[in-house]
Amino acid sequence: MQYVGIQTQQSRNNLRSLLLLCLFPVLVCVLTLMFCYLFVMVSEASNQPDVTLTQLAMSVFVQIAPYVLGGVLIWFIIAYFANTSIINSATGSQPLSRKENKRVYNLVENLCMSQGMKMPQINIINDDSLNAFASGINERTYTISLSQGIIEKLDDPELEAVIAHELSHIRNHDVRLLIISIVFVGIFAMLAQVAMRSAYYSSMSRKRDDKNGAALLMILILIVAAVGYFFSMLMRFAISRKREYLADAGSAEMTKNPLALASALRKISADPDIEAVHREDVAQLFIQHPGKQAKSALSGLSGLFATHPPIEKRIQVLEQF
Repeated sequence: MQYVGIQTQQSRNNLRSLLLLCLFPVLVCVLTLMFCYLFVMVSEASNQPDVTLTQLAMSVFVQIAPYVLGGVLIWFIIAYFANTSIINSATGSQPLSRKENKRVYNLVENLCMSQGMKMPQINIINDDSLNAFASGINERTYTISLSQGIIEKLDDPELEAVIAHELSHIRNHDVRLLIISIVFVGIFAMLAQVAMRSAYYSSMSRKRDDKNGAALLMILILIVAAVGYFFSMLMRFAISRKREYLADAGSAEMTKNPLALASALRKISADPDIEAVHREDVAQLFIQHPGKQAKSALSGLSGLFATHPPIEKRIQVLEQF
């Protein structure tokens, strides 16, 4: 894999974050316009004489677009600044104090001092499985979360290597990009639910024999779902799987011990599942996917759009350092 410098990786992730921020309102407007057009088609308003469907759809769009964009903006602001609470709730992580585990704090502090980084917050996930992730959007919110199992079952060099991997994600600005993607995917899920509920209640007011209206209603729901799926695919393309290889290389650079991370990944791969994690967008934060993907990344096409590269390949690369 071609070497990418820290500054280059930071610049790339900053650019991707900016592109997502610019692309998002455009996609929201397109989705809203699609909804308006098809909603007019299945409603009685489409029977008005001397008025085209496009004109009716644009009229509805102009009326509701400010409310949709305003609601999305409010949702984004709340989710963006409350991301720490959202992530903690979705992963079951809780703050870990120095008194509870001086060993972890010493490892994190030593690595941060060697790299000139501000020490992030440290959280613990009360789960016996082995996994870890970094989160946050700035120095005030950067956090490294470790499972109880990974703390207890890895020796000091292995745990240090895992922590260095997560610090590399913070240093490379990967976590900021991931948090933005999680917020956006959540907003699209909300918009899809609103569209489906609106379509459902609209169908209740029509006659049962209105087969054409029912068919168009299904098209409306499918398009909303397709756009949401398309956006989630954009998230996965924007967030390259190379970030894991780069974080692995960053860990090897910090610790000067790539074999320690290889050994840690081998142990993690045996039991990465975190019971509290059910959301796919949150799962991509972890050092290894904490779900079924971890077991099927090499089979068929299941790994084509996987958020993590196969752990066996990561171990192989580390052993060749």
